Amino acid sequence: MKAITVGAVLGILTAGGLFAQSAAVPLSFEVASIKPSAPDARGTSLTLQPPNGMRVSNAPLRMLITFAYNIRDFQLSGGPAWIGTERYDILAKADRSASSENVPDNPRKMTDAQRTKTQEDMRERVRALLAERFHLTIHRETREAPLYALVVAKGGPKIQAVEESPDGQVGLQGGRGQLNGMAAPLPMLASFLSGQLGRPVMDKTELKGKYDFKLEWAPDPNQGGELGKLPPGVEAPPSSADPDGPSIFTALQEQLGLRLESQKGPVETIVIDRVEKPSEN
Repeated sequence: MKAITVGAVLGILTAGGLFAQSAAVPLSFEVASIKPSAPDARGTSLTLQPPNGMRVSNAPLRMLITFAYNIRDFQLSGGPAWIGTERYDILAKADRSASSENVPDNPRKMTDAQRTKTQEDMRERVRALLAERFHLTIHRETREAPLYALVVAKGGPKIQAVEESPDGQVGLQGGRGQLNGMAAPLPMLASFLSGQLGRPVMDKTELKGKYDFKLEWAPDPNQGGELGKLPPGVEAPPSSADPDGPSIFTALQEQLGLRLESQKGPVETIVIDRVEKPSEN
């Protein structure tokens, strides 16, 4: 599983509320450098650099679009093939004064609301960057599609409710076949599972709060969603997970006391109307 870093974790999708926007002017980056990645570049990363910066390495445009609109790969439709094959390095920054809140640079010192605000502001800036430099235009559709509901298994949950992580970390960390939750709300776990399974996962556990947990399963080469796709010729990193271990479905039930139910429901889809290769810096 290639590493995709957002901050220091696989994803920071907190449950805190948003601060009210005080400015009507859309957020954007002050400066942004976009260059094709080196042909021999390995690994992919998207790292937020609070409060207003972002560094992207060896990433396809498709991944940037899914981040900007907070969707999974299966929710993106249309566009030419190159958006998933050609890769870019991006360094983008905005003036610190553009931040409407006095947000700490260290994500571990942020409140849940500040983390959410920081990420939503960054998504807005990336959307502006995609529109300006890639001339991206989209429209939204809602389609009926298969999905999973994350529910509590018979016997009850086996996860530990916490106020906060002892070392201040909040979110998810892991690799192929392994996942550690650190003061993570369950919608965050559902979002991770959605990326792994290539299908929407809705948190219907009705369990509020934050949880510490550890999940281990045998990676399935047919699963992985956008996180499971590697560039041609690049091998997956070794996994310490037991290849004869449980599937992710069994591991959820046995280790966390949760299970996935197959259902159907409305799924938002982003449809690409226009996109072009980036303008020169």
